[in-house]
Amino acid sequence: MTTSPHCARIQSAFSAYLDGAVSGHEMHEIARHLEVCDPCTGEFAALRSMQQSLAALGPAKAPADLGMKLRLAISHEFVRRQSSWRDAFSLKWENSIRPLLVQVSAGFAGSVVLLGGIMLLLGMMAAPEPVMANDGALGSMTAPHYLYSAITPGTIITNQDSVIVVEAYVNEQGRVYDYNIVAGQVDSSVRTQIVDQLLLSVFQPASVFGAPVRGRVVMTFSGISVRA
Repeated sequence: MTTSPHCARIQSAFSAYLDGAVSGHEMHEIARHLEVCDPCTGEFAALRSMQQSLAALGPAKAPADLGMKLRLAISHEFVRRQSSWRDAFSLKWENSIRPLLVQVSAGFAGSVVLLGGIMLLLGMMAAPEPVMANDGALGSMTAPHYLYSAITPGTIITNQDSVIVVEAYVNEQGRVYDYNIVAGQVDSSVRTQIVDQLLLSVFQPASVFGAPVRGRVVMTFSGISVRA
């Protein structure tokens, strides 16, 4: 079946729609289209199912020896930088400073000028690169907080009325990458409903000194039983 240009445009926006990266007007347009277009609804359902499967896998586990490898890499880089500094100074000495010493060694004034040049050269080589301070106040730290969702948040259908407490892990882009149900009913149906809502929720990420970082946020869902 040939896809119409309008359907192709709607389908190309599915990924951004699930990420909450579309405007309110685009969000309503896509939602209205999904209500009347079965092919696009099927494509959207398949994409959301794939995202749910990826979310269920959880974050990749770091190798057990990652810390040791990082320390070794840092140590090697430090040695390389030290060697590079010595080589650079030796090269400048042989090509610039030593010939200049021979030329001006006869006069005291020339020696003073040479000493000033040597100190300037050493200062340029040894001076550390400036560190730009962040605009945020020192020690400024914030936790993630909820912004909006691509769907209207709703209650969780459970076997009995209860409150479900979820600890959500939010990345630097404000998206949930993992979660943990810390209180309330836990079964496959509840997990699926929670994942649906978490995947489409957008948060202001946590920050340290104004820079976004990973963080955790505690969310509470109402579990409602539909049994007669």
